[in-house]
Amino acid sequence: MSSLAGWAQAQGQLLRINTELQAGDADAAFTTLRSLPQGGADNAEAQNLACRIHYVLENWDRAVSNCQKAVQLDPNNARYHLWLARALGEKAGHANFLTAYSLGKQARVEFETAARLNPHDAEILSDLGDFYQQAPGIVGGGTDKAERVAEQLDALDPARAHQLRGRIAEAHGDFATAEREFKAAIAASVHPALYWTTLAGFFRRRQRWQDVENAVHSALTMAGHDKRATIALYDGAGVLIESRRDPALAAKMLESYLSADSRTEEGPAFEAHLRLARLKALLGDPSAAERERNAALALAHDYKPALEAKF
Repeated sequence: MSSLAGWAQAQGQLLRINTELQAGDADAAFTTLRSLPQGGADNAEAQNLACRIHYVLENWDRAVSNCQKAVQLDPNNARYHLWLARALGEKAGHANFLTAYSLGKQARVEFETAARLNPHDAEILSDLGDFYQQAPGIVGGGTDKAERVAEQLDALDPARAHQLRGRIAEAHGDFATAEREFKAAIAASVHPALYWTTLAGFFRRRQRWQDVENAVHSALTMAGHDKRATIALYDGAGVLIESRRDPALAAKMLESYLSADSRTEEGPAFEAHLRLARLKALLGDPSAAERERNAALALAHDYKPALEAKF
């Protein structure tokens, strides 16, 4: 096989891995990944994909390791730094204080590096702003830094800018401003369903239960007209589950998400099946719950929450 043909074959396999990842089929993605020469050990994109698969499976150590390899192989790729930052952040969130402190500082460096390499990527800037807003000053967080990121987002993605300002205001206890900013994000977005779920989450934290349900219904309606906002079905169901409201509607939203062609790694299908299993059990259908649990394991055979689930 010529080098050009080999390169083309490898690119096709990488595209297939990404497709399998978006569909939530972790097992298939790993199988395709292993079919690459040396398992893609010397391919930065393969390492990044491996990181992302481990990320959705909540294997934080492995995710960090693979993302570090991707960055080492291609240090000028902003997205690789973004995914490493995300993995480090999640690992920090599950670590003891001293380890979390070190990991948090590393995550900040990676977020900032990603933003420096691509200062026009709204997703990267949004993640950086969220880090600054949430992280303590000891690891480099700060409201002033988050505000500056929001100013950068104004020109790139006004909806994300409003969302970040809403989170800043909520963290400061200014709930009226937070609500106004979350609603402004809906008005500014070409995919408003995504921001209706953000508003629903805000109402959940304020224990405004009827507003939660109204916002989720709005997300459901909007998502029905926007294939790029299918993830709002997954997120909206999650808000209802956390709110312990309308489990039948939450189940319906998850079923709609799982039947759609536009699932993404942001809402892993195996996790959606497990959420649905728990809802089916709650609704008094244990056989359906077991079917959904098995569906989750068919996509990710070693997904620990599904293995441990009992109905």
